Amino acid sequence: MTTTTLAVLVPLLPFLGAVAGLLLGRTAPGFVRPLAVLPTLASLVLAALVAVRQGGDTAVNAATELTPTGSVPIELALHIDGFAALVAVVVGLVASCVQIYSTGYLRDDPRYSSYAALVSLFTSAMFLVVYSGDLIVLLVGWEVMGICSYFLVGHYWETPEARAASLKAFLVTKLGDVPFLIGLFALATDAGSFRITKVLGAVASGALDHPTLVALLLLAGVAGKSAQFPLHTWLPDAMAGPTPVSALIHAATMVAAGVYFIARLLPVFEASQAAMVVLAVMAAVTMAGSALAALAQDDIKRVLAYSTIGQLGYMTGALAVGDRGAAVFHLLSHGAFKALLFLAAGVIIHAAGTNSLAAMSRMRNLRDRVPDAYWTMTVALLALAAIPPFSGFFSKEAVLGVAEHVVTGHTEHAPAAAGWIVLVAGLLTAVLTAAYAMRLWLLAFRGRGTEAPDHGKEPLTMTFVLWVLAAPSLALGGFAFRLLPDWFDGRDLGPTLTTSVLGTGVALVGGIVTYGAWRHTTALAARVPLGAVAAHPEGDAAQVEAEAIATHEPAYGDIAYAPDPADPGRLLLGPLHRHAAAGFHLDAVYTALFIRPVQAGASLVRFLDREVVETYVRGAGALPRWLGAAVRRAQTGNVQTYVSALLAGTVVLAVAAVLVATGA
Repeated sequence: MTTTTLAVLVPLLPFLGAVAGLLLGRTAPGFVRPLAVLPTLASLVLAALVAVRQGGDTAVNAATELTPTGSVPIELALHIDGFAALVAVVVGLVASCVQIYSTGYLRDDPRYSSYAALVSLFTSAMFLVVYSGDLIVLLVGWEVMGICSYFLVGHYWETPEARAASLKAFLVTKLGDVPFLIGLFALATDAGSFRITKVLGAVASGALDHPTLVALLLLAGVAGKSAQFPLHTWLPDAMAGPTPVSALIHAATMVAAGVYFIARLLPVFEASQAAMVVLAVMAAVTMAGSALAALAQDDIKRVLAYSTIGQLGYMTGALAVGDRGAAVFHLLSHGAFKALLFLAAGVIIHAAGTNSLAAMSRMRNLRDRVPDAYWTMTVALLALAAIPPFSGFFSKEAVLGVAEHVVTGHTEHAPAAAGWIVLVAGLLTAVLTAAYAMRLWLLAFRGRGTEAPDHGKEPLTMTFVLWVLAAPSLALGGFAFRLLPDWFDGRDLGPTLTTSVLGTGVALVGGIVTYGAWRHTTALAARVPLGAVAAHPEGDAAQVEAEAIATHEPAYGDIAYAPDPADPGRLLLGPLHRHAAAGFHLDAVYTALFIRPVQAGASLVRFLDREVVETYVRGAGALPRWLGAAVRRAQTGNVQTYVSALLAGTVVLAVAAVLVATGA
């Protein structure tokens, strides 16, 4: 079987599995789980075979015209280079782990068949994005992922949070997709083709007439899909969906699609210095802001969501300094340890006997309860904090290293301003990342919240997957930075001395300071009886907590979990904590700037329609109605009345005739 045939089967198998799962979900439920797992596993094996055959050599290209358009042709094309081959393997690995994990996590869910089919369709769409050599076909996969995320995030549609989150995710990403689509057509018009190879050839020959405009339009779609500032607000709310969905979206699919797209078309962005600076600023604001927000979150999944936004900021930062190798290297390592973090969080949530309860301040004694999650999450958090020798250290240092090269003038692929922005923001984010990783570990596994009921041992399918993902989280970076240059652009991805010392040093400082703050707050909180504080589902948690501590009574309802007052995040952030916990009020800003004006405009249109337009309509119908009513009253059906009216009319006419004759 040729490499092209294998590559076609990679996205096709999960698609067929999704169709079969939907058709047989009700009639043959016993086939649902095999149809969810086996096609995805088969795609993983085929993707690995494609990667082995491609081997980092010359890209595999194949194309056939879908339909004649009369102008710019649309082709079903494959373009598989080293980037595509390796990213597809990670997508297949994460998707397979999610499907296996879901068989245990959602084993009693009545809508599992539709869920599994949507995950398979989602996976197929991401494979299509990765392998596609035509921008329109890539766009199809891009949009299919968007609609699948809408349904998957809203899986628990009975809850208002899930419904609102799914709508928000769909609308915000579509807001970015509109300029993205315009940018694709503008790019294809300048290049004369939607084929990626021909577009890159046009860029190399200087055929792009408006590179800055095209790059900025495309960045809008990337910001929405990859949750970059200012279109990142949908991702934390998307945690209302099932935890395996969070792992799927965050690890190697959907949010990684924007980063991968820029990596594919990086020469388009490099053609505009302004676009590279804008990309660097977007990455810097995203990195630092999301790390601060993560340090203030109580929900474990929201911490990880903001963490994903920040790590994607590292990837876009590497692209802003012109090195797609470092960006995709971090994408690969992040895919492993972020999937592990979410799935381990799912084990913790599952142990509490709920689908959504994930407040770290309510956790207690979890180290002994879920040892698999404890050890594997510890590995993943160390990778996230970029502590050597874990995988995150090597990939994050690759990003900082290329930024340093731009600053010191060793490369001219990006402006020096972009290098400084990415380097400073990257080091600041390294401190904050280690801080919130340490905080998560302390609150989740050494917290003082009330112990949740024991719901028994988690299914083997869930814990097995954790150890599968722990291996690349621990060991991927140690050899990958030596092998990946042969698959990418040949640039060295090894850690440099300066950024390694700085990055590791600031990460250790962030972790140690957070541990010290936790010890301090723990000593203060020891004077507060456990159970004196209960969680409030809405409102100002700090105020509720203070009132509960003062009264030594549960603050609200019958919730049996007491939040841990020993939260180092409050001490570290101080007055900034309240704003960071609310995501720096960006949702409120967007509500004031966009939602309320649109609602006011809609109210004005409704008023004009009801009070002005309908007034004329009602007036036009009132006069005939009144005339009809008058005529209807004259039609009584009484013969005597008609004769009397006839005689009266005759008399009137006779009198009028006499008067006229006399006057004459």
